Amino acid sequence: MRRFFDSLGEVLRAMWTHKLRSFLTMFGIAWGVGSLLLLVGLGEGFRAGTARNLASFGEDFMQIYNGRVPALGSSQLSSRQYYLNYQDYLDIRHSQFVRNATPIIYRGDLRLVSEYGSSNGYVDGSEPQFAEIRYQPIEQGRWLNWNDERERHNVCVIGSEFVRLLFPGRPAVGSTILINSVPFEVVGTLQKVGHGNNNGQNMRLIMPFTTMAIYFPMQGAGNAKAIKYVAYQPITREQHEKAKKAVRSIVARNHNFDPETPDAFDDWDSIATAEMVGKISDAMDTFLGAVGLVTLGLGAIGVINIMLVSVTERTREIGLRKALGATRRNILFQFFLEGLMLTGISGAIGVGAAYVATKLFGLVPRIDGFELPHIYPATAVLAMGSLALAGIVAGLYPARRAALLQPVEALRQE
Repeated sequence: MRRFFDSLGEVLRAMWTHKLRSFLTMFGIAWGVGSLLLLVGLGEGFRAGTARNLASFGEDFMQIYNGRVPALGSSQLSSRQYYLNYQDYLDIRHSQFVRNATPIIYRGDLRLVSEYGSSNGYVDGSEPQFAEIRYQPIEQGRWLNWNDERERHNVCVIGSEFVRLLFPGRPAVGSTILINSVPFEVVGTLQKVGHGNNNGQNMRLIMPFTTMAIYFPMQGAGNAKAIKYVAYQPITREQHEKAKKAVRSIVARNHNFDPETPDAFDDWDSIATAEMVGKISDAMDTFLGAVGLVTLGLGAIGVINIMLVSVTERTREIGLRKALGATRRNILFQFFLEGLMLTGISGAIGVGAAYVATKLFGLVPRIDGFELPHIYPATAVLAMGSLALAGIVAGLYPARRAALLQPVEALRQE
């Protein structure tokens, strides 16, 4: 133990003697470690933010809208519009690849007026199972039920932004809203979804599907039973492509066109989007991680160079120590310890600096679709593992050269 502390003292004296050189060397390693952690953290922030946005729609959320079918070849000038209807929804719900579905009538041109304010926003008519498909957490009150649907009650659930605009500082549940002069009772409010200025999902009102069909049917459809879209979930997440194909086949059959017709469908698959984002995030992590590792590697090379210079400068010292009885093991351990200390201290500084930087990011306003970076355990393990390897290489090779020097030859060096 005494030898260890003696060697440690010699290492610290050597580092203090060449303060500037030691600082620059440690700065390179610290920069490499910090860069690796922050770059991977930024990539993971993109992944987490996108995943959070997709989760705000719901689990395994998919939907198909009204579309157009080219009547002659692929000419859009001769295409015909088709509108989904309630029978399409029933057929989709009974597909073997679909576990749940709901019809949606959507309007964005309705005027909402309360005793305290007014606004325009998104108004949906849906069946109660919509809450099982799309993420719509209740803040106060209740969700729509089948009694509301069967008896066509004039009730609604409103988003947090409508609560703020129509009932500022006042209770919303139990109050009345006029929707294009038709009175509706607010039976529930939704929790805020998302963050920042993303208020689109929070400026929403949902009423029973049958009530919506009576008062506010689809505009321009020419069909009283027309709906805007069908939201559905695949039987399993892995079968989302089969579910999409089955739904397209049902719609094509009901509206008399070939399901292979190009550009005939307007649909969205959150599962496919999540998989695509995952691949992009993996590529970003690989690229950013590689950049960080290269930076870390350059810092390690700098340590090796500095240690080789140190061996050259201290050749006479090494010869004198060996002449006085120091063994190869003593010399090897001293220079190996110096290399490890340079990389270890600078690595700890790099991790600490990265941690402080992630906290400073918290002071910056959040960007929609992006989560703030933070230190991920797997990345920290990778950085410290790479750093340990760099420290071993940086300390072992120069230390071995120093230990192999013959005392007579070393003392002859000027």
